[in-house]
Amino acid sequence: MDARDLLERLATAKRTLAVAESFTGGRLADAFTNVPGSSRAFLGGVVAYTNEAKRGLLGVPESDLLVHGAASGEVALALARGVQERFGADYAVATTGIAGPTGATPAKPIGLSCAAAVGAGHTRSDSKVLPGPRSAVKDAAVRQALDLLARLLVDEGIL
Repeated sequence: MDARDLLERLATAKRTLAVAESFTGGRLADAFTNVPGSSRAFLGGVVAYTNEAKRGLLGVPESDLLVHGAASGEVALALARGVQERFGADYAVATTGIAGPTGATPAKPIGLSCAAAVGAGHTRSDSKVLPGPRSAVKDAAVRQALDLLARLLVDEGIL
């Protein structure tokens, strides 16, 4: 499901959405704001690239960053919860990961993409390693986040 379809469903249900992004750098918000009339459901987003921004802007716990690292499902979930709270949104989706070409570790390879979505009563998260160069990884991470949000909206009875 694409951003247009998701926004249409959210607007019809009179629900709102916010996004938090790290390594996608605004591409997820861009996918939503490219849809005419997106403001009927899309409230806004935050690009929190550094750990300081993640903590300060979105309240990601220092312990999550220390124990799990910025590129983790736990931090993606904290980002989603933080942006949902700060915008007062019904739903939120977040991305974090390692787009490369540097920043990888043996446990966290280049292409690691972590996404999370939160709603009224459900949460979803997904981590996978996406192939390709930096730009391709970021584009695929946006698709991953859109798919995750769609699955959450099914759980919530919106889709």
